[in-house]
Amino acid sequence: MESNSLRTAEGLGVLHLFCRIQNEIDRLKITGVVEDALASSMQVVTVSILGHKADIAFMVLSEDWVQLRKFQTSLKAAGLDIVDSYVSLTEISEYAQGVPEEMRNARLYPELPPADKKAWCFYPMSKRRNPSQNWFTLPFERRKELMYEHGASGRKFSGRVLQVITGSTGVDNYEWGVTLFCVHPDDLKDVVYTMRFDEASAEYAEFGPFYSGYVTPLEDLFHEYMD
Repeated sequence: MESNSLRTAEGLGVLHLFCRIQNEIDRLKITGVVEDALASSMQVVTVSILGHKADIAFMVLSEDWVQLRKFQTSLKAAGLDIVDSYVSLTEISEYAQGVPEEMRNARLYPELPPADKKAWCFYPMSKRRNPSQNWFTLPFERRKELMYEHGASGRKFSGRVLQVITGSTGVDNYEWGVTLFCVHPDDLKDVVYTMRFDEASAEYAEFGPFYSGYVTPLEDLFHEYMD
């Protein structure tokens, strides 16, 4: 392994950066940071964020954590104020072992963003450990049954929603990060609302803050905030 790299054994590292645009940013430098990342086989999704929490977001995927850190450092050096972040890894759920190779690769090595789904949302989540609602004391077969029910609800939105679930146990405050790419903004609401009624969610899920917006090219983001 190269001394200036730290690579995953399987899958990709995923870094969500939520930024506020300052008065003085280096527009050309930011563009160069993204272009260099794409040229080095990283994936970069740029998002315009609605609401007060941030102005723009970058969802960056790479098998090399050092590359992700350099991307973050370069954005900050270009004048962006990083106000929040999330670190996670693509994974195959323990309840989805044995899935076909094509499905396995799609989860471990997703190709983002999907061209037909501009509405975007990110939120972290964990499973509860309350005395009467402890997900981790349930038998595996019961957890698997509940997750199959949960997955069936999600599949009803096939074609409208692409759900990218990444693992963050041990690397950030919650256990998973959920990124949604949808055809319409109201698809974001519909899929989260529908799936919250599943027992796996209604009884056992804890949610972090939500960030919503739309996928857009970097040059269009600059136009929105600077022209």
